[in-house]
Amino acid sequence: MTTHSETAPGETASPADETPPAEAGTQAVEAEASAVEADASVMAAEVPAVDAEEPVVAAEASVVVGTAPKKSRRRLWWGIARWTTAVLVCGGVGTGAALGITAMERTDVPGLETEHDGRWDYPKIALPALPEGVQRPYTGGNDGEVHHADLRGLLLPAPTGARTDPKLNGGWVGLDTYLAELDADVRGEVREAVADSALRHIAARGWTMPDGTSTRVYLLQFNSVGFSETFKDDVLGAGTVGGKLPAGVEDAELDDATTDIRVPYTSVYAFKEQKPYGPEQTRWVYVQAGDTLALVTQSRKGEALTVPFQQTVALQTQLLG
Repeated sequence: MTTHSETAPGETASPADETPPAEAGTQAVEAEASAVEADASVMAAEVPAVDAEEPVVAAEASVVVGTAPKKSRRRLWWGIARWTTAVLVCGGVGTGAALGITAMERTDVPGLETEHDGRWDYPKIALPALPEGVQRPYTGGNDGEVHHADLRGLLLPAPTGARTDPKLNGGWVGLDTYLAELDADVRGEVREAVADSALRHIAARGWTMPDGTSTRVYLLQFNSVGFSETFKDDVLGAGTVGGKLPAGVEDAELDDATTDIRVPYTSVYAFKEQKPYGPEQTRWVYVQAGDTLALVTQSRKGEALTVPFQQTVALQTQLLG
């Protein structure tokens, strides 16, 4: 290989600048060899060293591991998706069940039933409307504490399942019907006293429950609270155990079943038939409420139960309060 070099005009080549052809070829080969060695050193630097103690198979295995993740990752993601779906479904079912239980009454949830306490199922109770221009009792301007609403609307309705008494259907009743609730020995005395008591009228309702409990409610309305209290205290003796007894009752004692009934402007006097009594027991109560005196009696074979008696008295007292 011959190298040509240009010389400026007027200049002559120096013998020292000329390179013999044989030496030039040798230099070119050495240069190419150096370049190859340099490339090899660069490649060696880029490839990590392999531990001499590990067999060559380890390097091949690493290649296999490097190409497998596509399939393994698909399985991994599929597993995650399945578990996520299961968790969401279980969560949804659990939430739905919780909401369903929350919306249910306690007595409808298996294992959480509340034992029935003996209360009766009364319909919704509301006060009757007042005639225009009058005031309710116990308010200013109504000194006689008169119930101007229709007295029949102040009677407690019969509970669900009751068999109503056709003679005591929530309407007006005569004096004889009321006197039949008292012992026969005192009826004449009470009849004579009524003539001087300014009694206006009597409303009554009666019913019998499936367990045999018989209930009668009487509302006696007088001209004012003064006449009502006088009849209660002087005629019936309703505030004492020695007062007029219901028919069929020989001896009585105070009944503390109504001590927690507190309705403003009312007074409650409760009694029960004292042992030993006959085939049935009677409980009764007088409720003084302004111009009206209520008598509530309950009789039942064996024993008159406390809970329905309390409930009935409380509701009737609220209607009069």
